[in-house]
Amino acid sequence: MGVAGEKFQLGTVGALSLSVVSSVSIVICNKALMSSLGFNFATTLTSWHLLVTFCSLHVALCMKLFEHKPFDARTVMGFGVLNGISIGLLNLSLGFNSVGFYQMTKLAIIPCTVILETLFFRKKFSRNIKLSLSVLLVGVGVATVTDLQLNTVGSVLSLLAIITTCIAQIMTNTIQKKFKVSSTQLLYQSCPYQALTLFVIGPFLDGFLTNQNVFAFDYTTQVLFFIVLSCLISVSVNFSTFLVIGKTSPVTYQVLGHLKTCLVLTFGYVLLHDPFSWRNILGILIAVIGMVLYSYFCTRETQQKPAEGSPQVIQVKESESNPLISDSLSTAENGGSTTDDEPLKVPMWSSKYSRA
Repeated sequence: MGVAGEKFQLGTVGALSLSVVSSVSIVICNKALMSSLGFNFATTLTSWHLLVTFCSLHVALCMKLFEHKPFDARTVMGFGVLNGISIGLLNLSLGFNSVGFYQMTKLAIIPCTVILETLFFRKKFSRNIKLSLSVLLVGVGVATVTDLQLNTVGSVLSLLAIITTCIAQIMTNTIQKKFKVSSTQLLYQSCPYQALTLFVIGPFLDGFLTNQNVFAFDYTTQVLFFIVLSCLISVSVNFSTFLVIGKTSPVTYQVLGHLKTCLVLTFGYVLLHDPFSWRNILGILIAVIGMVLYSYFCTRETQQKPAEGSPQVIQVKESESNPLISDSLSTAENGGSTTDDEPLKVPMWSSKYSRA
């Protein structure tokens, strides 16, 4: 595969590892904050996460750790607001549905993403990939889905949450490639819009779901400690999310998300002594098999494509391959020259943002 291919694999593994470690850490931290200390204002907390992430990236920009690259303002604003709305809808879905139906909502994101990418990007998924994804979804379903209680409002909210989440994650990948921006540059520019959207709707949404006022909560030293810790970890979570989707694909990111779910269940049993049944164990084992199959088939197909493609395609792939540690410093991602002359296929839903 060459040196560039090895660097790309190194960067991808680093991004995936960072995403898993940071996401599992923040789930454990937030579980202590919400379950043990009673701070149940998830949407407002997410707005604080994004605000701290933006401030951290601004400090990194001042230290010249990455280069600011402005691009289409309407695209950034639409993307940021859409991300904020999708987070709010997911929280509403959890509030109006049973936990089991909410887990089904999260499971539905993968097939929905596959359908959207097939329709709008004409992306093809092999039979092996579809099979491995099916095994994964069955496993996670067995491990996490318990009761399925349906209601009209909850079902509509779940459908909207699935659609907005899929579109937002596909846009994360599309924007980075279309405008030649790094994950850091995109996150820096979209963070304020995401944070503002959630900061406005967060207190109302959390108040509606919890019947509590976030501003009247008793902020003890312990609560403040976990809030600060959660915000600091979120910087890594947000950065790694954009990095993983940019380096791989929205589907791969969702597969990674289900791996995190399995790890959280395991750590919850080991560290917090959460209830654990043979059904959980069986589901996790099936899910792991699906993840291994997905990784194997993706790797095999990725290795086959350079051999079948033209030299120009190989040159393009090498120009887009950057290791994790130099992602924000690469010439191509910072607006430098690139050999990618192939026009990007942009989905119909993003055309309104692509015009200057």
